[in-house]
Amino acid sequence: MTDALSTPQVRRLLVWRHGRTEWNATGRFQGQLDPPLDDEGRAQAARTAPHLAAGLQGTETVVVSSDLQRAVDTAAPLAALLGLRMRLDERLREHGLGCWEGLTRDEVAERHPEQYADWMAGRPVPGRGGEAQAEVAARALAAVADLPPATTAVLVTHGGTAGRLVEALLGLGVEHRRVFGPLGNCHWSELSFQASGWRLMRHNLSVPPPGRVEGLRERGPAATDVPDTPHAGAGPEEGAAPLQDADAV
Repeated sequence: MTDALSTPQVRRLLVWRHGRTEWNATGRFQGQLDPPLDDEGRAQAARTAPHLAAGLQGTETVVVSSDLQRAVDTAAPLAALLGLRMRLDERLREHGLGCWEGLTRDEVAERHPEQYADWMAGRPVPGRGGEAQAEVAARALAAVADLPPATTAVLVTHGGTAGRLVEALLGLGVEHRRVFGPLGNCHWSELSFQASGWRLMRHNLSVPPPGRVEGLRERGPAATDVPDTPHAGAGPEEGAAPLQDADAV
């Protein structure tokens, strides 16, 4: 296996979070449970796929998705437009959240107040079970290291895993957690490998619904706008947190 940090097979990554689920909309922790996309999530995937495909035409591209269905169903329209066979990689699954999975934020706060306080403060959460942050980063890095040679890889994953992967590629330590806001549903980040290593070129981009000006204000690879305010569902799989940074698993 090659080193994803020093000798990547792919030098451009689009890290794309799946579309919205009902659990995202209601603030219920998903982790590695697998609720499906809701109607809005399917609409998000349908309108985002043509935008991404337009910027990938004529380039050697690989589309790799988490094997959880909400990610697969987000990736499918893009793979179809590009005429590619989607690859599945369980290493892109969401952060396993142990006993929190299936609970709402309020339920976790009531049943596990000390754990919830650690999570809100961005600290490790002992006693919850599931995975440590470093374990999530390591498996996501391994997935990147095993990518086949290509110009661009689109990695369809989850909020927590996306955050840990971007941090690891940029060499950010625990003390730099929450430097970047979490990806909203069906938002993506772009990274490029250059002489100095991986660089974050664009972050938290989206294609807004018709009639709503937000995120991208132009179509194509030059678009660089980042939303100024978080969105409902902007936290990772552990639940929606529109008014605060919930990316703290």
